Amino acid sequence: MKQKIVKTLKFLAFLALGILLFWLVYKDQDVDRLKSVLKNDVNYWWVWLSLFFGLLSHISRTMRWNLMIEPLGKKPRLLNTFLAVMVGYLMNLVFPRMGEISRCGVLARYEKMSFTQLIGTVVVERIIDVIMLLILTVIVIVGQFGQVIQFLENNPDVKEKLNSVALSPWAVLSVVSVIIVLYLMRNKLLRSSLFEKVRGILIKFSEGVKSIKAMKNKWAFIAHSIFIWGMYYLMLYVVFFSFDFTSHLSMIAGLTTFVLGSYGMVAPVQGGIGAWHFMVVQALMVYGIDKADGMVFALLAHTSMTAMMIILGLISLLVLPFINRTKE
Repeated sequence: MKQKIVKTLKFLAFLALGILLFWLVYKDQDVDRLKSVLKNDVNYWWVWLSLFFGLLSHISRTMRWNLMIEPLGKKPRLLNTFLAVMVGYLMNLVFPRMGEISRCGVLARYEKMSFTQLIGTVVVERIIDVIMLLILTVIVIVGQFGQVIQFLENNPDVKEKLNSVALSPWAVLSVVSVIIVLYLMRNKLLRSSLFEKVRGILIKFSEGVKSIKAMKNKWAFIAHSIFIWGMYYLMLYVVFFSFDFTSHLSMIAGLTTFVLGSYGMVAPVQGGIGAWHFMVVQALMVYGIDKADGMVFALLAHTSMTAMMIILGLISLLVLPFINRTKE
């Protein structure tokens, strides 16, 4: 009973945080203008193409997961794996990070597999996703450094605020204090449970990379990993063409927006609500897109992606028992 109460409170806390972030982003938005733009100024064919790319990424993720499961001596039905993946996405919208556990539970049940072993494959999968995001982050930093500098030059108020924070005596004092405290407490920190957790994560990270080298179809795995993130990127980028005010943006601008939005998805809120919108709006402002227009873009892109995951997730929940009824 106590555990259920804790889970419920966590769910409500994350949901409240997401709603708060969303409200902070959109509290000054002109609702009538927003409705008008979405009704009259959007080419929805690009949105449908975006969802098609999203579907391809989910199929590729399904195939990649099956490749990871193969060494376990099991070959689950591709349809079951796909439906489990979609249930996982749906559960992530209910409770952050719950999707990984949910999809493993679904596949373990219908394919009579070890839940623990499946969790291990998902850990490796998440490690690869982190690597892909870091690679894209480096590309954005190197490729768009000049754009960021130009943005600061064109927005002296933002530059002034950043300088005031960075050069503030309090900021310098805080950094120096933290360094001194860390140095004085280094031995205690090395024996702390937090350090052990970080160490454990790094060990798992290393083991995950090694497991890919030993994988039978490692090149197919790498190809799927690149394809998945390529489709994620295109899923966002093509929505640029839905609006006149973003249709001129370059592919690298799309990549920057995608990467920053991905970090918004890492926030502990359901579906990245609020956090994703904020990051995307800020990224678009770097390229001269008005904040109000950026908010319209973010709302459409996020809502369409989320709607697809909800619909496919609910269909998957309904279909799974039906297609596996002979196995029960």
